[in-house]
Amino acid sequence: MDGIDERLISALRENGRASTAELARLVGRSRTSVQSRIERLEREGVIVGYGARLAPEHDLGAVRAHVMIKVGPKETRGVIAALQAVPQVRVLHSVSGDVDLIAIAAAASVAEMDDVIDRIGVLEGVERTTSSVILSTKFER
Repeated sequence: MDGIDERLISALRENGRASTAELARLVGRSRTSVQSRIERLEREGVIVGYGARLAPEHDLGAVRAHVMIKVGPKETRGVIAALQAVPQVRVLHSVSGDVDLIAIAAAASVAEMDDVIDRIGVLEGVERTTSSVILSTKFER
């Protein structure tokens, strides 16, 4: 992947529906070249799909939170499996540092988010959680 591919991916992150002509203008290449690059990036598994990004107020929940999770020794697989069964958990990251996992959860109300966080906290293998409710998103790429 070179600088042009990176600029192309950045442009697609900004607007996945951009036309090939528009993408070509943005990266300074011909439409044919851009189309070939996109096809190659898809074939190589760099680009795995396209989707719609919803405004937070229209997402699956108006209340979103980062839930930092400390997991007991050798309990990570079980905790991950249990978190997959919680529909409000939208994304799960494995991280380094004081916690082992960060879940991004979305719920329809503060009360539902409170319940979700409590459910996560009592999962077998979870030692502790720390949560931060997202107030606003300043930008997303």
